[in-house]
Amino acid sequence: MLWLLSVPVGGNEERIDQSICIIKWLKCKFRVGLVTSQPGLNIPLEEPKKAANNVEGLKKCLADFKKNLPWVERLDLTNKPVDDVLAKAEGRPSNDDVNPEDDFQREMYFYRQAQATVLEALPKLKKLNIFTKRPDDYFAEMSKTDQHMQKIRKKLMQKQVAMENSEKAKKLREQRKFGKKVQVEVLQKRQKQKRDMMTAVKKYQRGMTDKLDFLEGDKEGKNGPASSKKQMGKRGGPSSKRKYKDQKFGFGGRKKGSKRNTKESHNDVSGFRAKAAHGKGGKKFGKGGKNKRPGKETRRKMKSQK
Repeated sequence: MLWLLSVPVGGNEERIDQSICIIKWLKCKFRVGLVTSQPGLNIPLEEPKKAANNVEGLKKCLADFKKNLPWVERLDLTNKPVDDVLAKAEGRPSNDDVNPEDDFQREMYFYRQAQATVLEALPKLKKLNIFTKRPDDYFAEMSKTDQHMQKIRKKLMQKQVAMENSEKAKKLREQRKFGKKVQVEVLQKRQKQKRDMMTAVKKYQRGMTDKLDFLEGDKEGKNGPASSKKQMGKRGGPSSKRKYKDQKFGFGGRKKGSKRNTKESHNDVSGFRAKAAHGKGGKKFGKGGKNKRPGKETRRKMKSQK
């Protein structure tokens, strides 16, 4: 929308003609771009500054502040990066064209250039008898005082203790939660058993069942420690007493006729001993092989003589 701020005062026909002329003039300006269609956007544009590449002036300024100092005072080097070892190992040609958008290539290029600078600078420094390593007895003054470092150490210790205490508290909370959970589960289990018991009793009272299995379950509950011991014995394996009996009497099965001879046992004479079979062995008492104890009458006479 175009706003006509100044319209000459006169007759209606003159006013209309002048307005038409102003509209045509504004349309021409709008086509060129000097006027916009919205009010308040006609901002004057500043012409861009022209950059002057004054090479002579730059060289003069450089000559004014440049100082011809020896290399030891400057320590500046301009060199190319070393050969790419990875490219050589992989059989690729080492290409110095680096993509500036690739962070890895750019950083590797800087690293190789710094490596080449070190390899060129160290021999120069050695020729000039300049040490490149710090001596063993060199002690630099600390930028922080001992009191400040003690404060930092104290704060770090306090943070560590606070973290340990928080971890302990967290573990205790978890243990309490677990204990409460177990307690709730036990209570729920007892309530369920009680409900089942009451349901079974009601069924028995009404004659819906004649089984008394719930009483056996109650007895088992009362004899809890004994049953738990038996279960523990079963879990841990048979006891030594049970093992001895199994070894002596076997593991059950048929006992009748187990000592009868068979064809194999009759022909097996490996356990035969002639002395024991014909009574030549016998039992021997004492060292001499005979019973040295006197008889009853002899012992009585010996007592009477005393």
